[in-house]
Amino acid sequence: MSKSPASAPDRVELDDLLEEVGHFGPFQLWQCTLLLLPVIFTAFSNLCYVFTAGDLHYRCHIPACENASTTALYRPDWLRDAVPFHGKPDLPAKCDRYHVIPASEDSVCDAARFNQCAIERCSEFVYADPTERTIVNDFNLTCEENLWKVTLVGTVHSIGQFVSLAMSGIISDRFGRRWTLLLCVGVGAVLAIIRSFAASYGAFITLEFVEAMFGSTSYTTAFILSLELVEPRLRVIVKSVILVAYALAEAVLGLLAMTFRDWRTLLIVLFVPGVLSIPLLYTTVESVRWLLTKDRQSDVVNILQRVAKANGRPPLPNSTLDEFYLQQRAKLDAEQAADGGKRKTFLQLVGETCQHRRLLLRIANCAFCWFTNAMVYYGLTLNSVTLAGDKYSNFIFITLAEIPPSLAINFILNRFGRRKTQCGSLLLSGLFCLLALTALKDITWLNVSLFLMSKMAISLSFSTLYIYTAEIFPTNLRQSFISFCSMVGRFGSMLAPQMPLLQTLWAPLPMVLFGSVAVLSGFLILEFPETTGVTLPNTLEEAIELHSRRQRSPDGAEKGSYSSPG
Repeated sequence: MSKSPASAPDRVELDDLLEEVGHFGPFQLWQCTLLLLPVIFTAFSNLCYVFTAGDLHYRCHIPACENASTTALYRPDWLRDAVPFHGKPDLPAKCDRYHVIPASEDSVCDAARFNQCAIERCSEFVYADPTERTIVNDFNLTCEENLWKVTLVGTVHSIGQFVSLAMSGIISDRFGRRWTLLLCVGVGAVLAIIRSFAASYGAFITLEFVEAMFGSTSYTTAFILSLELVEPRLRVIVKSVILVAYALAEAVLGLLAMTFRDWRTLLIVLFVPGVLSIPLLYTTVESVRWLLTKDRQSDVVNILQRVAKANGRPPLPNSTLDEFYLQQRAKLDAEQAADGGKRKTFLQLVGETCQHRRLLLRIANCAFCWFTNAMVYYGLTLNSVTLAGDKYSNFIFITLAEIPPSLAINFILNRFGRRKTQCGSLLLSGLFCLLALTALKDITWLNVSLFLMSKMAISLSFSTLYIYTAEIFPTNLRQSFISFCSMVGRFGSMLAPQMPLLQTLWAPLPMVLFGSVAVLSGFLILEFPETTGVTLPNTLEEAIELHSRRQRSPDGAEKGSYSSPG
């Protein structure tokens, strides 16, 4: 039975009003469904460079043995006599060929036709799949000397995300989640479409950077809107749905890349729906919790009455709304009086945060955890296209492997709590990465299994991290701190695309880096407060008090909840 605000005249909380209008009725369902659209477009934005800037299989064109490179076979019978083979799996060299010995036109192409002691470079190539076009063959980024230009695309994308997160958190907390979301989705989609017409590498990578500044933060903003819309016990369920949608969007990206193998066509197909979604996203409502922090109670009341009508609930009584408004007004007046009668600016709030050592350490620890998750998650995802077999199928399979932890997160978090789940998933991911460096790597199926289990563990960790970060910071700084931690995490995603270059220094270096950093972060997480079943803190004081009200495991002897003071 729902609790009536009228039964508690001394205090009317927002959660009480949300319960009266329906905690998760048709209105919230429609709003959360619409907010899945930015999640999908973010998945496209974050990973489409895997295919638009993907490396290709190609080898030198041999004019003495074949016709035009566009019609030649990639692996004719005589190829081993004409070019060196190396690597595992056994592939022809991309840019090297043996010197051709002059002979009559009717001579056959066999070992006698080539001097295998003399290797020369080439500038014309035969591609394994002539229909596949990326920036590698469009902008002539072939051979080892151009590898850094290809790997730089992913790093530049992450730099764009870094800059974006530095601004979007402050803008969102200042002007609202909804307008930030509309700006990110609309501008990001338009820039991605413009990028499909890039005529040079310079134009492409510039647009890659600018598009990432807008399109990559839609996920965080949509997540905040969804989280602040529902009661605490439904947060994990909403998050699970978002995670599954993100994983399915990644798989759809793989399917579309498999179907549209020209990178220009692929970008248009991916991002035109983003432009078309703006009218739908315009119908969403602003976060009521954010509106309260901005002293906009009248807007909150209008939204609550709209929710009640859509959910088939009676309008909230005026007496209850008046009592709620007076309490919120008194609370804000008390805060302003304590601050000399002035509203605190963002910089003032940050300065106040820095005065609390424990909260400052929490921010630093959280930022390092984001760095670890981003580096390991994107590092393993990007490596999926290098596994044996079809790269499109591998990518789809690896992304779908994120769904089991996304579905299990509801049970796991409610059973073991946030802290144990975050710690355990990081430790497991790091352990599987380190095990892949042992003799087990020589057993193909076992090596692939370790790769998949590490990816599943880091997916669970990343999923938990979004919830955990939102629950340990106050409402008036929540998106700013999430954006700051995510911004630091982008250093990890900047490093992930460079793993092929690090591998040339020492082959096991990427997995050593993934494993050791994940294990270290897993142990540091134990310093976080447990937040399972805790009401979101609205102020710095409430966020700091989470440490003094440290929760035990949900199945332990002590299980409380955090209620914000009136």
